Amino acid sequence: MVDSNRSHLHFTFCHQKPERSFFYKGRQFPICARCTGIHLGYCVFPFLVFGVFKIPLLWSILMVIPTYLDGALQAYFDIMSNNKRRFVTGVISGVGSMSLVSIIGIYIGNQILTFIN
Repeated sequence: MVDSNRSHLHFTFCHQKPERSFFYKGRQFPICARCTGIHLGYCVFPFLVFGVFKIPLLWSILMVIPTYLDGALQAYFDIMSNNKRRFVTGVISGVGSMSLVSIIGIYIGNQILTFIN
């Protein structure tokens, strides 16, 4: 969706606050630092699905926690984060999320194959 009052794309799932976003050549990224990290973390999905590397279930769950913890500390305790921490916790969360998706998807696929045979 393009907002007629802005010259960039508007993503409704991200607040896009300038103070929480990266800039390149004077232009703000279309999503904040945390969302940038999360989306970069998503790029590992094919490597997880095709078994290039595997992350255990417990680690996958634990990897998602830091970004929520960082966000909650900011929201409820007025402890300010910075873009570097937002980005790093976002990447970790994105990788953990994709690991969980691949674990669940592979499990469901195996259950279907077992049922068919």
